[in-house]
Amino acid sequence: MWIEVVCGLFLYKVLRRFFYDDAVFDVDTSDFNAIFSVASRLEKLYGGKAFVGLRIPDPDSDSTSASASRVNCDLVLLTREEAVLISVKNMAGFVSVNSDGSWMCRSEHKRREELYPDPVAEANRQASVLEAYIEQRGVSLPQGFLSYKVITSNPKFRTLNPERFQPEVIRHDQWVHLKKESKSVFSGWFKGALRSAKKEVQESTLQQLQFVLSTAPMWDRLELKGSKYVLGQFLEFKGKHEDVQALKVIKRSKVGRMNVQKTSMFGLAPTTVQVLYSFRDYRNGGSSSEWKEMTVRSSTEILFQPQNSKKVCKFKLSTVSSMSLSA
Repeated sequence: MWIEVVCGLFLYKVLRRFFYDDAVFDVDTSDFNAIFSVASRLEKLYGGKAFVGLRIPDPDSDSTSASASRVNCDLVLLTREEAVLISVKNMAGFVSVNSDGSWMCRSEHKRREELYPDPVAEANRQASVLEAYIEQRGVSLPQGFLSYKVITSNPKFRTLNPERFQPEVIRHDQWVHLKKESKSVFSGWFKGALRSAKKEVQESTLQQLQFVLSTAPMWDRLELKGSKYVLGQFLEFKGKHEDVQALKVIKRSKVGRMNVQKTSMFGLAPTTVQVLYSFRDYRNGGSSSEWKEMTVRSSTEILFQPQNSKKVCKFKLSTVSSMSLSA
């Protein structure tokens, strides 16, 4: 029996060593995954485009502090009818609203309480900074075109005093029942909760808005195997000298996105990966349609610092699906 147990543990470690990167286990991607999940569902329900991980310059911040000079926006949904700044809260536990608007979250099992600043006030502040940034870049928004909402996406979110939540908050029990509505028909609680009867903006204004949001400062993005996401800052590649030299072409001033594909296997472990990348197209804020490719060792690592973390993590290319770099 002990022989089977030892062999099982050895096999587990071997498989984990070959197919996974320890950093994947060390980084909690749940908050990032929640943002991308909400963005994907909103796009399917209402069309338009969701811009994730914006870092908007804050004109009122201390210019001497780099960390204080940006306002983080989880996502902005842009449609013909409106732009909605969405703050995604992935809280799990029993949540109550205090008299000052702050939220108290008590974990179900750990019996630990955490205090969160007023999420609605934060979203309001983010929307104000975003609107000022858009106008600074030459686009005048129609009155009321930009709004803000807070979505609690975690199924373990429980409310202790739901009557005290502000109308800008879409609680999880409401979020799961959200359905696609026509432009002119609204029903139940959802009327005015996310979208309202607004006139469509002119096509020229919509295109300007799309350009501004697509070229706004954003967090870099890693998509890992298994549809896991990490927002943060790409630092550099680490590995064999020839691989790092080849990958030097991938830098934010030139490349907006790279994809990773397995190309060669030896036994159980991938030995090389194919890296596809496209050069940045500054005319529309995206990347060109022409893809270049190279082959490097799968053990080559991406050094990446997740958002709101001081820790630098290493991700092997064999665990990465794609990486997007902010300009």
